[in-house]
Amino acid sequence: MKRKDAQTLDSVLAEWIRENGLEKPLLEHRIVEQWADILGQTIARYSRDIEIKDGMLRVRITNAALRQELFEQRYKLIKKLNNAVGDEVVKDIRLLG
Repeated sequence: MKRKDAQTLDSVLAEWIRENGLEKPLLEHRIVEQWADILGQTIARYSRDIEIKDGMLRVRITNAALRQELFEQRYKLIKKLNNAVGDEVVKDIRLLG
């Protein structure tokens, strides 16, 4: 007998994640884990201590010139990071030296 209301495991899992408030933390983790893939190896080489909390992305950039360039393009970075995960996860960036 077939059920008409059968759901895929993927949709059930996605619903459970959303209902338990785990969607944002998972997307935040994805940004941190995929930092090099999203922004490239050059930026990743000079990046340390990447973390996101309450929409604030904090990254230690070890090269002062790169840090300044990224600061000037921070709104483009926010858009690129959010587009990579398909949701507005990063609201602001703090680049540390």
